[in-house]
Amino acid sequence: MLPYTVNFKVSARTLTGALNAYNKAAVDWGWQGLIAYGCHSLVVVIDSNTAQTLQVLEKHKADIVKVKWARENYHHNIGSPYCLRLASADVNGKIIVWDVAAGVAQCEIQEHVKPIQDVQWLWNQDASRDLLLAIHPPNYIVLWNADTGTKLWKKSYADNILSFSFDPFDPSHLTLLTSEGIVFISDFSPSKPPSGPGKKVYISSPHSSPAHNKLAAATGAKKALKKVKILITQEKPSADFVALNDCLQLAYLPSKRNHMLLLYPREILILDLEVNQTVGVIAIERTGVPFLQVIPCSQRDGLFCLHENGCITLRVRRSYNSICTTSNDEPDLDPVQELTYDLRSQCDAIRVTKTVRPFSMVCCPVNENAAALIVSDGRVMIWELKSAVCSRNARNSSGVSPLYSPVSFCGIPGGVLQNKLPDLSLDNMIGQSAIAGEEHPKGSILQEVHLKFLLTGLLSGLPSPQFAIRMCPPLTTKNIKMYQPLLAVGTSNGSVLVYHLTSGLLHKELSVHSCEVKGIEWTSLTSFLSFAASTPNNMGLVRNELQLVDLPTGRSTAFRGDRGNDESPIEMIKVSHLKQYLAVVFKDKPLELWDIRTCTLLREMSKSFPAITALEWSPSHNLKSLRKKQLATREAMARQTVVSDAELGAVESSVISLLQEAESKSELSQNISAREHFVFTDNDGQVYHLTVEGNSVKDSARIPPDGSMGSITCIAWKGDTLVLGDMDGNLNFWDLKARVSRGIPTHRSWVRKIRFAPGKGNQKLIAMYNDGAEVWDTKEVQMVSSLRSGRNVTFRILDVDWCTSDKVILASDDGCIRVLEMSMKSTCFRMDEQELIEPVWCPYLLVPRAALALKAFLLHQPWNGRYSLDISHIDYPENEEIKTLLQEQLHALSNDIKKLLLDPEFTLLQRCLLVSRLYGDESELHFWTVAAHYLHSLSQAKSGDTVVTKEGAPKDRLSNPLDICYDVLCENTYFQKFQLERVNLQEVKRSTYDHTRKCTDQLLLLGQTDRAVQLLLETSADNQHYYCDSLKACLVTTVTSSGPSQSTIKLVATNMIANGKLAEGVQLLCLIDKAADACRYLQTYGEWNRAAWLAKVRLNSEECADVLKRWVDHLCSPQVNQKSKALLVLLSLGCFVSVAETLHRCVRQNLEHAGASLFLNQGSQKLIAAIYADYARSLKSLGFKQGAVHFASKAGAAGRDLLNELGSPKEELTEG
Repeated sequence: MLPYTVNFKVSARTLTGALNAYNKAAVDWGWQGLIAYGCHSLVVVIDSNTAQTLQVLEKHKADIVKVKWARENYHHNIGSPYCLRLASADVNGKIIVWDVAAGVAQCEIQEHVKPIQDVQWLWNQDASRDLLLAIHPPNYIVLWNADTGTKLWKKSYADNILSFSFDPFDPSHLTLLTSEGIVFISDFSPSKPPSGPGKKVYISSPHSSPAHNKLAAATGAKKALKKVKILITQEKPSADFVALNDCLQLAYLPSKRNHMLLLYPREILILDLEVNQTVGVIAIERTGVPFLQVIPCSQRDGLFCLHENGCITLRVRRSYNSICTTSNDEPDLDPVQELTYDLRSQCDAIRVTKTVRPFSMVCCPVNENAAALIVSDGRVMIWELKSAVCSRNARNSSGVSPLYSPVSFCGIPGGVLQNKLPDLSLDNMIGQSAIAGEEHPKGSILQEVHLKFLLTGLLSGLPSPQFAIRMCPPLTTKNIKMYQPLLAVGTSNGSVLVYHLTSGLLHKELSVHSCEVKGIEWTSLTSFLSFAASTPNNMGLVRNELQLVDLPTGRSTAFRGDRGNDESPIEMIKVSHLKQYLAVVFKDKPLELWDIRTCTLLREMSKSFPAITALEWSPSHNLKSLRKKQLATREAMARQTVVSDAELGAVESSVISLLQEAESKSELSQNISAREHFVFTDNDGQVYHLTVEGNSVKDSARIPPDGSMGSITCIAWKGDTLVLGDMDGNLNFWDLKARVSRGIPTHRSWVRKIRFAPGKGNQKLIAMYNDGAEVWDTKEVQMVSSLRSGRNVTFRILDVDWCTSDKVILASDDGCIRVLEMSMKSTCFRMDEQELIEPVWCPYLLVPRAALALKAFLLHQPWNGRYSLDISHIDYPENEEIKTLLQEQLHALSNDIKKLLLDPEFTLLQRCLLVSRLYGDESELHFWTVAAHYLHSLSQAKSGDTVVTKEGAPKDRLSNPLDICYDVLCENTYFQKFQLERVNLQEVKRSTYDHTRKCTDQLLLLGQTDRAVQLLLETSADNQHYYCDSLKACLVTTVTSSGPSQSTIKLVATNMIANGKLAEGVQLLCLIDKAADACRYLQTYGEWNRAAWLAKVRLNSEECADVLKRWVDHLCSPQVNQKSKALLVLLSLGCFVSVAETLHRCVRQNLEHAGASLFLNQGSQKLIAAIYADYARSLKSLGFKQGAVHFASKAGAAGRDLLNELGSPKEELTEG
């Protein structure tokens, strides 16, 4: 017999249910691929690929309002490993920073006791990754060190702050959405609070503008947009304007600089912040479903929109070259250019009811090709975008411009035959939208694609309480082969959910009853009885439902046949110890005894039978003696059939063992009716003892009531111990062997339920009260642990049971079911201890050395003739357990990813990009995206401007530019075209003199003097600037390249700059083609971003490179410390040797070694050797000996000492 402590591994866990209103915005999708969301006061972490719950964090005492994963945009190494850090904030103003993998709170932060409005990790500095910015109501923003809980600074504002948004292109720009308007902060810094109150602007709600009126047709929306006048004003709007509180959300567009969106229920407004003007509107028709939320994409100019019916739509900006041709109206004389976002895909809506409605949506930040919908009932639906190539016949005739697949995959252009995974990310699915005046290159190998949403993951929560829970029969030596730890949960809607507690996943959902399930009792490992009662009629009678459910088939049988209509409600059902008999107790009707095996009524007690308040079956029975008798009879029969005595010995043992096995398997199906006993109490507290054998019921003893006990409410019986609980909170422990009883007053009011733990000799007992629960040791008659609602926990307990011999199950009114240790303390578990049905790819769960070693293994295997995903043959001297974990991670990769990694034509550059995606490594993803683009385009430029692909189609180098989300890192010509397109749009949208002046300034900087003059001449005579503008127009048209005029203008410009008129001086310098000087002045006065912009649009490549290199020096300076950004700028200039040197100085080995292979073909051999030696040392520190030997041997003399340390043969030095 197994000792009672041995059990199948069931770890402590929490099954979560429906959310509450505070949890609405508490959801975030991290770069590591995990989704965290708030459920009451819990934080649930799930895997986005397999939709499995990985962790439930419990420490908050109040409802969660915000969760935010820490960003991954830093260089990862042993000192800064991959780790799962999460910040969660609650309605009481507490912020907890978690180590999610260990389930430990690293830091707790408290400033006020009001709900946190918003929280965000800072990401811009290379030095510090621990800074957390939070909005503490009503009007404070506070910067915290999330590692220590130290407050760095605090700043208050005039209005209540609702949320904030950082400019993704300039982290010193922060925008606050307040109850009155918008506050722009332009001097945000981690080192000190913003200086002034910020620039406050007001917004006229779109409801007050004609844009809201008739928007049924596309042309109607277009014409309405012409009438939308300025939406951002410095003056407070008048009373007839609707206040800003209509605005649901404010967010910067990460796809292009200085653009912001405002979300209203029926419109999305796109604002250009340079002119503070609406440049696009997405309006819903009158019959359309209003918006709830929008998430702008960075890889493509697209928007994920969530609607009130739970439908997620993807809208992508239309290419400009198709604007004029799509209208069915008569062509306008001056076609309006506008930002138009076409609906490209939408998923199915959900059924919205009073209690079920969409709460929030999150989008995958790495690939932007999936969105998760959080529903109020606890469901998480993961929708993934899939692309399909259109056939020529299926092309749409709706006038929407076609979407094309991109030219390149993982940064490298390839042919149709190249092994691709188009659904890897959004930018690998669809190419960039063409910008104005630019057609897709003719003859290029572009394929038209369309997108669709596919539901790839669904996680269901528990329904809303009430709950009735019952664990299946315990594990024994007899059932160990077929045992599964199943928990049956009866719900308020009549269904029974069966959960597998090893994985925490829903095993089966069975619709059994038409009303709330009141109780469940298992009759075997695969079947259970459940009962429910309808609402009482005016006579107090109900319709009782008692169903026997067979779990494998899901078949539900009415156990009592036609009985059940118009009778007293069932109070409880109790199954006997051998699962032979069932006692059904009614409120105002005598007891019924049933045979479970045959579903027949054995006995209905007479009307004089006492009313039952509590009942329990005895664990004692006479089955063993009956079995012995039956076995003896069968042995005798077996002996008679044996022919000779010689065969007797051989047959006897086998026959007996077979009989015993058959007996144990089918003891209940045979007609053995063992004698069993039960006890019950009446209203007076008298204890009755009855015996049941077959269909006979005998009254064997009565014990008079104990004077110290009140009305008995429950009984539990195990071995020689009987425990009774009463209405007053007393527990009475009876030792039947010693014939003594002991009463203990718990002072906890009504004892609702008592239940013994499973396992032979385990005398632990759980008692449930109105206000909590206690665990008692009945041997010692002392309390082991206690839990009280309102004191230890915020929830109220609805039902209790034992899960295993040392773990309890609590169902609570917050809609959750918790499996806890016997101490009943809510503790989070370690994620690596979880038993999961499906393997989960998450290298963050590995120890830091193993995570980095796995990354090195995936990136580069030069010691292998062929690429392999089998780590077992690698000389990796860690213990075998870690090696097994690494192999499990490799198995968890999808087949598509494995196919790519094993493809010999998949280059090192593409591998670097793919692995940075797999690891969710933000900084490396940006690094390799820019590196891949410029390495490829510059190598093409060296071999000639036009190359011929394998298919023979010529391809222009600029037909595949770097995405505009990289802003000043893009090619100069593409960047110039984009800026011209943007100023065209601003010009069309201008509605005031200020707008016109800003457009004029931009046109002059861009060198568009003719159009600038036209705008200057538009100034009306009554305008105070009329004279200046007229003179300026004259100046612009008469500027010549003669020496005197140039020197005069330059002198005036420098004087203006010296006297604080920097913008005007820069304009004058640009007029006389002295943009390089203008850039120097801008940099001198700290306008680094503006200088980079001007260099990209006005200077030739050499002058532009000089300006950007000065910017790189500035970014690398200690006070700025943005080396990651500096590296990207160097990559965009093609300064690959400088990049490698900078990486070497920063000691970033995992980028270095690939850089040495890719960047330094003509570089310094000494630098290459030093980088290889450093990388070899890095691999040695990770325990990756095989890789260390290989790279040390390539390092020549620099690696000789290291090779000696590694004990490598001398011959290897000749390699490299």
